[in-house]
Amino acid sequence: MSTSKTTETQNTGPASNVPENANEHCPGPESTGAGRAAGCEGCPNQEICSTQASGPDPDLSIISERLRNIRHKILILSGKGGVGKSTFTTQLAFALSSDETVDVGVVDIDICGPSVPKIMGCEREEIHRSSNGWSPVYVQDNLAVMSIGFMLPDEESAVIWRGPKKNGMIKQFLKDVDWSTGDGGALDYLLFDTPPGTSDEHLSVVQMLRDSGITGAVIVTTPQEVALQDVRKEIDFCRKAKVPIIGVVENMSGFVCPSCHGESQIFYPTTGGAKALCEELRLPLLGTIPLDPRIGRACDQGTPFLDAHADSPAAHALIGIISKIKSLVNN
Repeated sequence: MSTSKTTETQNTGPASNVPENANEHCPGPESTGAGRAAGCEGCPNQEICSTQASGPDPDLSIISERLRNIRHKILILSGKGGVGKSTFTTQLAFALSSDETVDVGVVDIDICGPSVPKIMGCEREEIHRSSNGWSPVYVQDNLAVMSIGFMLPDEESAVIWRGPKKNGMIKQFLKDVDWSTGDGGALDYLLFDTPPGTSDEHLSVVQMLRDSGITGAVIVTTPQEVALQDVRKEIDFCRKAKVPIIGVVENMSGFVCPSCHGESQIFYPTTGGAKALCEELRLPLLGTIPLDPRIGRACDQGTPFLDAHADSPAAHALIGIISKIKSLVNN
């Protein structure tokens, strides 16, 4: 009986403080016994908890104050790599910022694979410091980007870091970057391009945004079952971490020939693709984007795909998806 009461006492803090993949008797990452208590043995988060400072993180209040006026903070997630998550993030950012009255920021928290600077055509830029903190790189007057890619000596330099160091860099992106607009206002959208899976970076960004709030997550997948299996894990992560799911995007949904507009299935949806998944799990399907080789070319050149190919089937699909996202987050 006394053991049960002790467990309840240890877990009386906010539920979002405890990782959902933690052991049953987790003392919580803010406990003085985090990573060292008997209940931590075998937990996948044990190393992270044991290497971070115990007790409430004083930086969380700084992050909350820094980000509190940003209207929408959106995570772009995928269970599997190679499904076009970074491509979608950047094209979403370009599209949102096409309205000059809307201010957009992109945080590239894929620490080991920072592709956002290349896709947005700003890979040779550098980060500058000011009295207000780090200044993000501006692609346009109303579109700012922050990535570790700006800090590497060259494009071939590998980031070989363990979890705590990656988490520390993400914290700096949130705590030390001045995301205020040129007129002293706040961003309308801050998009987070995440790595595949449900690992250190995901746990860190969700915990660090806890107080300032997360608008929701957009989950990107491709039609084949091998991708959908990992997307199910991502959906489970969002639900356990209490991150609202805005909807699912199916990328590379067939190939549309640029000349004849004929469509072929490249990644065959053997189990019904994202449509069947969303029906099963009661999630909004935001749309399907056909595979268009010109999207890859635009990413390599660091240019907005929608500007150059506005009449293509892929562009129409993107425009429809972006319209749904704006409608859902602003209602």
